[in-house]
Amino acid sequence: MNYSWRLAGRSGQLTIDNRRLVLGNQQYAMTSKQTGSGQRQTAAGNHPESRKRQAGTVSVAIFASGAGTNAQKIIGYFKNHPIINITLIVCNKPGAGVLRIAAQEHIPTLLLDKGKFSAGNGYLPELQEKGIDFIVLAGFLWKLPPVLVHAYPGRIINIHPALLPAYGGAGKYGRHVHEAVIAAKDKESGISIHYVDELYDHGHIIIQVRCPVGPEETSDSLALKIHALEHEYYPRIIEKVIIELQNRR
Repeated sequence: MNYSWRLAGRSGQLTIDNRRLVLGNQQYAMTSKQTGSGQRQTAAGNHPESRKRQAGTVSVAIFASGAGTNAQKIIGYFKNHPIINITLIVCNKPGAGVLRIAAQEHIPTLLLDKGKFSAGNGYLPELQEKGIDFIVLAGFLWKLPPVLVHAYPGRIINIHPALLPAYGGAGKYGRHVHEAVIAAKDKESGISIHYVDELYDHGHIIIQVRCPVGPEETSDSLALKIHALEHEYYPRIIEKVIIELQNRR
């Protein structure tokens, strides 16, 4: 199977057969198991019950604070992916829905203490010990400490439920954003997927996708539109960004 991709002016070819995955000049060993027509083939060690790190694979940690609807879509998208494995769920809220999702999917979790995270080492030793290569923020409400941003340059991305730079910053999340968009009588809103730096919602924007805001729009109805865009686009952009990173090596 062949896949083409294009991101930020760069393009490439992904070739998958029963034996290998080829990204540019680099090859990755694969099993010969077929998952059926139209489904991804399975990379060795990618089953939920066996998430051992394999040479050439990318281990991803999802940071989330709430119900985990985006995390669920991302986990589902990367099941049986040839090189990308969701290997850790990081959360700052005991009892958050995303922790239940992690348990159901047999994915290890890391629960954060705010002091250690924000003013301490950012849990960098724990992430490094688990071999995390890439970080995805999916409804994570704490600002990342500089130690993490510096340790993962260009390898942390976030999704924001509005068109940045408007409606970004501390406290601008979820319903608060949608209410602000409606109060401003904006004609459109959307999602912004961006790299993470040391400021809230400030890093370089990878892609923005827009949706209309109707005259009778409510924060609930706008949230439904935004969630649909998040679920459709975020997993695909995560995949493209990681593939481009691998292709640069």
